[in-house]
Amino acid sequence: MTFPPSTATDAAAEPADTADPAASGSAVVGRSPGRLMWRRFRRDRTGVASAIVVLAFFLIALLAPVIAGLYGKDPYTTYGQNQPGLLNPFGYPVAPNGGMSGDFWFGLEPGLGRDVFTQLVYGIRTSLSIAVIVTVLTTIIGVVMGITSGYIGGRTDYVIGRVIDTLLAFPSQLFLIVFLPVVEAALVLPEEETPVWLRYVSICVVLTVLGWATIARLLRAQVLSLRAREFVEAARVTGASPARVIFKELLPNLWTPIIIQATLALPLYVGAEAGLGFLGVGMTEPTPDWGRMFQVGVNVYHSDVTYLLFPGVSMLIFVVAFNLLGDSIRDAFDPRTKR
Repeated sequence: MTFPPSTATDAAAEPADTADPAASGSAVVGRSPGRLMWRRFRRDRTGVASAIVVLAFFLIALLAPVIAGLYGKDPYTTYGQNQPGLLNPFGYPVAPNGGMSGDFWFGLEPGLGRDVFTQLVYGIRTSLSIAVIVTVLTTIIGVVMGITSGYIGGRTDYVIGRVIDTLLAFPSQLFLIVFLPVVEAALVLPEEETPVWLRYVSICVVLTVLGWATIARLLRAQVLSLRAREFVEAARVTGASPARVIFKELLPNLWTPIIIQATLALPLYVGAEAGLGFLGVGMTEPTPDWGRMFQVGVNVYHSDVTYLLFPGVSMLIFVVAFNLLGDSIRDAFDPRTKR
């Protein structure tokens, strides 16, 4: 039998690669799935750049008091009303470009005259903290309910499935707008002002109640597929308890969809929180909030678009970066997927 010239050449050119590891004394070192995922992720330049941008936003949110202290301003002081010459009689900044200067890097808020830079930095902190809390809670509840529904089946699956269908049928934004004032009216007297902490908790609770159903339905379908596989049946035959089957056999095979869904859900909750603030049912004054900055910006953009520009660009960069990061993580976990 004759071989192609390239085959003989290649075989002669790589004797070291085909040598017996035992004869050379070197051990074969395998890579874990986590290391393989990390290696694929590092090769994705878009994913790495997106991760850097997302990490920068989280650092800004965590270090907001430090940044404000170094900057020398805070998001609550009405500088335009306290210092003459910063706002005109109509409440708009006197200086061009929204009052941008060496003292006020991003200008002044029309009307109250608060510093836009610190408002934006603390607004990132508010939106991200709510989004992170809601993402963690919805993921935990969704994982528990999805695995329980898919693994146990029967009447339990039926009841949980109908609850999921009911929650997914709700128009989320409309329900949030209507339900938040109802919750606060039941807890706060009409003559009292709603505490900031109560509004914060109410937003987290309502977003969590409406958000866990999506990941639960996804995981239920995954578990229904996995519980009929050979390794799960083998674990049952050997006498493994349901808890051991879930934690040792099912859950390790569900980390990929769980992480991907969490990374894709977080920017959605950032947008949802900002939308509530824009509609007037989000965080109350004087808590800095992206949504309320949009609300003020829409009212004054015809006179000066600068104030609307900063929260708009910031949210656009964050949402796009986080979505790209979610895509890159998905591709790193499962290289067979293609964008």
